[in-house]
Amino acid sequence: MPGASRDRGRGAVGRPGRDTRGGSGRDTRGGGRDAGRPARAPRRDEAERSADQQRYDGPPIPEHITGKELDRGVATQLKSLPEKLGLRVARHLVAAGLTLESDPTTAYQHTLAARARAGRLAVVREAVGEAAYAAGEYAEALQELRAARRMNGSPDYLAIMADCERALKRPDRALRLLKDAPRARLSSDQQAELTIVEAGARRDRGETDAALRLLEQAPIDSRSRAPWVARLRYVYADTLVEAGRTADALEWFHRAEAVDGEGLTDAADRAAEIEAQTAPEGE
Repeated sequence: MPGASRDRGRGAVGRPGRDTRGGSGRDTRGGGRDAGRPARAPRRDEAERSADQQRYDGPPIPEHITGKELDRGVATQLKSLPEKLGLRVARHLVAAGLTLESDPTTAYQHTLAARARAGRLAVVREAVGEAAYAAGEYAEALQELRAARRMNGSPDYLAIMADCERALKRPDRALRLLKDAPRARLSSDQQAELTIVEAGARRDRGETDAALRLLEQAPIDSRSRAPWVARLRYVYADTLVEAGRTADALEWFHRAEAVDGEGLTDAADRAAEIEAQTAPEGE
């Protein structure tokens, strides 16, 4: 997520319980000619306008978010916008970043509000794609990340895009997308994510042995304690379980746990589960 932010929206048009037919603001619910009449249901076009307005406004933005919290590189890309507009977009992006893990649906709504104001900026489309992915809106995420990639040519989104294809039950498309990925241009972290997604797509196709070969060619023996090492080892161990190689899987779950200082995986629990299943009776 390239940043975070939040803005107080204006709310829906025509809130229920308010008489909007006259200009006096007088509450007529207690008597008069209209007493007892059911409220008129909003016409379809009114309901659509109201929903569109809510999406445009986005969720309320906490007052403490100024927009200046945004990453400098992202903030620079917003400078092409008028100052006031850029500030509103920045605040929505900051709010999205702050809520991405705890409330991805709200984060996604913030990014939609940013897109409504600055949809021609790649960094905004990237933010929508990442939030949509976190919220489980995989088709939308794929569409937005494709748009961002067309705008800036970045290969950084390929792992997420391929994982969206997997989530949409299209592992063949995921593999095609990854086939020509410029891995040399990517960080170790990004290369690991590509490998993890590619191995997952192989498993989706029932090609467990191919997934194992792919993971064995990856740096699973790296001495680094970076989070991507734990993730690679965990996926390798999980694939070994699928292949029926329980003893090997146990070893690699322990090796994943050994470098998982941030607790990103449940490797310890998986190892304990295997040990319990394989322990001789009576122990």
